[in-house]
Amino acid sequence: MKREDLEHIIRAAADITNEYEFVVVGSQSILGLIPNPPAVFTMSAEADIYPLNATHKADAIDAAIGEGSRFHETYGYYAQGVGPETACLPAGWESRLQRIQTAGTNGRVGYCLDLVDLFMAKAAADRDKDRVFCACIARHGARPRLSTNRVCAHLREAFAEQPNAAGFREVQRRWRR
Repeated sequence: MKREDLEHIIRAAADITNEYEFVVVGSQSILGLIPNPPAVFTMSAEADIYPLNATHKADAIDAAIGEGSRFHETYGYYAQGVGPETACLPAGWESRLQRIQTAGTNGRVGYCLDLVDLFMAKAAADRDKDRVFCACIARHGARPRLSTNRVCAHLREAFAEQPNAAGFREVQRRWRR
């Protein structure tokens, strides 16, 4: 997916829901910070998105422009309507969101995760594809922004009181290696 594709999804989601602001939480939120990332980050055809002020409308997004929809068949990419609980995010993530608002979004707003928050959400999910994504971030020059100490400190502070804190400690241990 390219940045213009994500802008199209934001615009289409706005038309479907009649909402103004959306949050993009999956891997394609990298497009908010890096409009033209290396190709390894644009392989996904899916953008995880929800309306900021009407999360219950995410199902309408999924139904209209989700996987297998006419939209997906026509454009080759799609939106997955999700909710705020989809990604396990650290405290304060909302203050670090990256804003997309262009003619391509028809003036509507898409908020994308900051790179550190995206990295931590993917590390916390800890699926094979998420570990690959985190490794790609490290490999493609983003590592200075994501120093091991910074990531581990954020993990420790942000998730200390989460019910699955033990899982975060394991992620933290592996990342330090």
